[in-house]
Amino acid sequence: MAARKWFAGVLAALCLLAFGAGTPSAAHARSSNANTAALQTALRALRHYTGGVDGITGRRTRRAIRRFQRAHHLHADGVAGPRTRRALGRRGHPLLGRRLIRRGNHGWDVAALQFMLRRRGFDPGGVDGGFGRGTQSAVKRLQAARGLHVDGRVGRQTLRALRRSHITRGTTGGGGGSPTGPVRFLRPVRGPIGDGFGFVSGRNHTGLDFPEPLGTPIGAAGRGVVTFAGWNSGGYGNLMVIRHRLGYETWYAHQSRFAVGVGAQVAGGVRIGYVGSTGRSTGPHLHFEVRHNGAPINPVPYLLSGTSLKLFVPKAKPAGLECSTSPEIRGPQSRPEDPRRAVLEPCGGDD
Repeated sequence: MAARKWFAGVLAALCLLAFGAGTPSAAHARSSNANTAALQTALRALRHYTGGVDGITGRRTRRAIRRFQRAHHLHADGVAGPRTRRALGRRGHPLLGRRLIRRGNHGWDVAALQFMLRRRGFDPGGVDGGFGRGTQSAVKRLQAARGLHVDGRVGRQTLRALRRSHITRGTTGGGGGSPTGPVRFLRPVRGPIGDGFGFVSGRNHTGLDFPEPLGTPIGAAGRGVVTFAGWNSGGYGNLMVIRHRLGYETWYAHQSRFAVGVGAQVAGGVRIGYVGSTGRSTGPHLHFEVRHNGAPINPVPYLLSGTSLKLFVPKAKPAGLECSTSPEIRGPQSRPEDPRRAVLEPCGGDD
């Protein structure tokens, strides 16, 4: 009997040790999400993954890992271990915290940093693994908000402040502070931002994507006049353009239908249309652009955190919805300011 009790005690101790060794700490859990996002970013750039960068190792991500592993003659187990990361080349290293990150850097750590910034409300304008102007601006906003020296570089102190920051819920891309610029815009829908502005998955993305269910109401981002509401042959589908003051325009693409027409004077939050999937799109979402004197600019610094529209209960939130399996409309824009013929930049990484 004594021997049996002794054996049961040893077995229980071994189980506890095994559970403790296999359970990551809270800090590791937080970084593992960022590492998954960095992996998704690398796989998207290499055209093995077309989903959203959400930091979740789901079925779609594991399938992309196995596809990449088979292409590089690795054991296709769906786990991104050291050999898989080495095969990713410069996109697979260095890990976050291994170096001082500054503008011009590229790699795994930059993508992880961008994902963490976005989750904490300091949206860098996209998660692409490249430390550009948008990421530097987000870092500076973080540093200013936490009372750190504002230099736009990420060392141990800035990274520690970022990890201790509260993860925002419900929306991403609020900016982490007051918007900048001569004008302010409301968010056209309540949902989070999917793909951001800039270089995303091998293409130049000229706006923000808001993944929303079909039929979600879209609100005007600010006071202005509707100058275009019709079909765009360059990939935007049903497109509406609103002219604001000081040479600013807002574009609302892929709509299922319009609620107002050309010439309508609208105020911020007035319903102008409904989310759809027209044009170059593989699922319902709103492609939203801000243009100044005809040129697309990053909307994030101009966005307020709110919208005056009533909450629309979502059923699903897909991401990466502008990756067409067979984009046919390519080539330069002869008249970028013409909404009828403006071309939505095609994806560079389709399965």
